[in-house]
Amino acid sequence: MDLKDLYREVILDHNRSPRNFGTLQPADAQANGHNPLCGDRLHLTLRLDGDRLTDVRFQGQGCAISVASASLMSEAVKGKSRAEVDSLYGQVHALLTGRPSSGAADLGKLAALGGVAEFPARVKCASLCWHTLEAALAQAPTRHSRTAGGGAAGEPPESNGSAADTNHTGQSPATVSTE
Repeated sequence: MDLKDLYREVILDHNRSPRNFGTLQPADAQANGHNPLCGDRLHLTLRLDGDRLTDVRFQGQGCAISVASASLMSEAVKGKSRAEVDSLYGQVHALLTGRPSSGAADLGKLAALGGVAEFPARVKCASLCWHTLEAALAQAPTRHSRTAGGGAAGEPPESNGSAADTNHTGQSPATVSTE
């Protein structure tokens, strides 16, 4: 099995059995993503502890590349700080657009997305989850520590509003489009 076949298997596996599929309730932040060219739709929820992303979930529907990319991303960013997520996003974006950085060798399973660069129309499919994560992090509180009760320090563990319409801070989810 050559490297391209291995990467193809990783993509197919994450499409068939996406990791971290579902929603978090309560969530500290959330965002919706849409790729109108392909029809991909994604709803992403996340939890933070201080500056660290402790959990992330996504749901939605889309092409194999979009679902696999969201699954791979969700595994890769758990436990990382915002700065580490930003750095990883930059490396993945460079990989997807055919300009891999020197850190691309450290991408692990995310390197399976490297073949997307050969198909420019699919770059938006693979990057939708990253843009959606970026939007969710932009609206998330900058300092947030979880308490044993599940809510933010000094806040009740329930979200302010319906899970589909607000995050833990009571804000509406951010929406991104890859047009």
